[in-house]
Amino acid sequence: MSDEWGFDTAQVHAGAAPDAATNARATPIYATSSFVYESADQAAASFLLEDLDSYAYSRMGNPTTSVAEQRIARLEGGVKAVATASGQAATALSLLNLLRSGDHVVAATEVYGGTTNLLGQRFAEIGIGLTTVPVGDLDAWRAAIRPGTRAFFTESVGNPTGIVADLEAIAAIAHEDADVPLIVDNTLATPYLLRPLEHGADVVVHSTTKFLSGHGTAIGGAIVDGATFDFGSRPERWPGFTTPDVGHGEGGYWERFSPSRQAYSRRLRSTVLRDYGPAPSPFNSFLLIQGLETLSLRMRQHVANAQAIVEHLLAHPQVERVHYPTLPGTPWEATARRLLPRGGGAIVSFDIVGGQEAGRRFVDALGLFSHLANIGDVRSLVIHPASTTNSSQTPAQRGAAGIGEGLIRLSIGIEDAADLTADLDRAFSAVRGS
Repeated sequence: MSDEWGFDTAQVHAGAAPDAATNARATPIYATSSFVYESADQAAASFLLEDLDSYAYSRMGNPTTSVAEQRIARLEGGVKAVATASGQAATALSLLNLLRSGDHVVAATEVYGGTTNLLGQRFAEIGIGLTTVPVGDLDAWRAAIRPGTRAFFTESVGNPTGIVADLEAIAAIAHEDADVPLIVDNTLATPYLLRPLEHGADVVVHSTTKFLSGHGTAIGGAIVDGATFDFGSRPERWPGFTTPDVGHGEGGYWERFSPSRQAYSRRLRSTVLRDYGPAPSPFNSFLLIQGLETLSLRMRQHVANAQAIVEHLLAHPQVERVHYPTLPGTPWEATARRLLPRGGGAIVSFDIVGGQEAGRRFVDALGLFSHLANIGDVRSLVIHPASTTNSSQTPAQRGAAGIGEGLIRLSIGIEDAADLTADLDRAFSAVRGS
């Protein structure tokens, strides 16, 4: 694997080689729960984390999954990646690798509704506090810091309203004011459009279910470590990294693995992934690899189609407002221009005239767009968040996240743009006629 490869080459080759046993060129599916130890000594070394190259049990590592992990790490510009069974698991484990009961997280208000539920409800049940702030209000990020704050969390591009986070500015506050790592969900942008680690983030998470796979057939997640945060500078703040872990030999993860830039990723794999257990299926990892091979090709078509849809919606009389990351006139216009030179991605949202009832009728009237709770497919998708993905939130919470009662989220696929606009127009006509 060459550090000099371009993105299109790396998405095809990074992490992979012809299979050593059979010379198969495509990465095989290693459908096995466990792997034979070479000896009693090697088995013991595996449990003590002295042998990091051998496989032992597919919950902690699998050869098929390893190729996907290495490829995603390479595309994001990270050091190591750890795959999980879902994007939600990736978000949860990325934070649980840092947090204990009594700790606190500062997160952007404008994030996916499932993330809001995870941080605000499930984490509260285990004693982890949360403060949410508008992603663009830098003073609010500073004001939210507490003595127990241990992480900042945001999306690079917000779901579903397309707000673009000023990653450099938020990272500076995380590092200089709070002395905590910044974790960024980069699902909507993908590393083809934006690499958060190059803009101050310390850890990146993905729902690989979405654009990285692209085909809508496999659930998955990934956590990428940039190995940039110094957990050893204040040992008392990070006991999980600086004290020995029972059963894994002497010394803490920082002492043992920071020289190889693997402290965060090694602890993630050997504790929270191992103990909570949301490991990916090797078959799903195989499907993810197939999607990664065409990521840049798909994203170029996604962006071109999305831009055509945005222009169509901006001129439509039944549209109150269009939401897209690179639209001129937004508060984040300069940030988007700096961070997203290749385009704003595939997610286009808009507020339809007529509110929630019009939104429901609109999605029911579409034919080419599939009405389902996913994004990032090669097929175009649609959903009405106020009645589905964000329905558990109060109207005030939805409003704070920019989700109006008539907001409709489109995930633009790679079909012909003319066919997509025709389908939208039929749905607008159906709403108008009703």
